[in-house]
Amino acid sequence: MREEEKIQAGVLFSPGHPDLVAIKRKTHNLNVDYNQTHEDEFEKREAILREIIGEMGEGVRIQGPIAFHYGKHTKIGKNFFANFNFTVQDDGEVVIGDDCNFGPNVTIVTPVHPMVASERRVMLDAQGNEKHLCYAKPVHIGNDCWFGASVTVCPGVTIGDGCVIGAGSVVTRDIPPNSFAAGAPCRVIREITEADSMVHMPEVLADNQVVGQG
Repeated sequence: MREEEKIQAGVLFSPGHPDLVAIKRKTHNLNVDYNQTHEDEFEKREAILREIIGEMGEGVRIQGPIAFHYGKHTKIGKNFFANFNFTVQDDGEVVIGDDCNFGPNVTIVTPVHPMVASERRVMLDAQGNEKHLCYAKPVHIGNDCWFGASVTVCPGVTIGDGCVIGAGSVVTRDIPPNSFAAGAPCRVIREITEADSMVHMPEVLADNQVVGQG
C-alpha cells in the first residue's frame, strides 16, 4: 500500500517517505510564492492556489499569508474567504463547503500522533524498519459557515452547514448544523434561528435591508 493510500485508509504512515516529502516540498514552495504576491495580483494568486489546492470553486479569496501542508488533499467550495494566516495541515482530507468565511489565524489539522512518547519517537513498519509514524483523520466543514479569529479545528471533526464558531475555539468534536458553538474545547451554545436575523437589530441594520424582507 502506498503512503497516500495509508493516509486515506486511516492507518499509520510515514510522513518522511520520499513520495510524501516531494508533495509537501512542492506545496511549501508554492506557499512562499503566494505569500510574496501583492493583494491586487488577482490572476497570479488564483493560479497559484489552483496549483496548490486539490479542488477549488469559483470566487475563492484567501488574504494570505497561507500555509498548506499537502494542498492536494484539500477541497474548497465556491465563494470562500479566509483572512490572514490560514493554515491547513491536510495530511488527511479537508473539505470546506460553499460560502464559508474564516477570520484570521484559522487552523485546520488532520494528523494524529501516538500518545506514548516512545511510540512518537520511533515504531517499526511492516518490514521491521524503524520509522516515525503517524495517522490522519479527515475534516469536513459544511456550507455557509463562519469561523471567528483563531479557531482551531482538530482531526476527525465534521462541522455542519450554517454554523458559527466563536473566536479562539478549539473544535474537538462534531458540531451539528445551524449551531453557534464556542470555547476550548468547543461546545454548542445554542441553535441559530430566525431570531438571530439582522431584521431584529434595526440599530445595526440602519438603512440596509435583509434580502427578501424589503
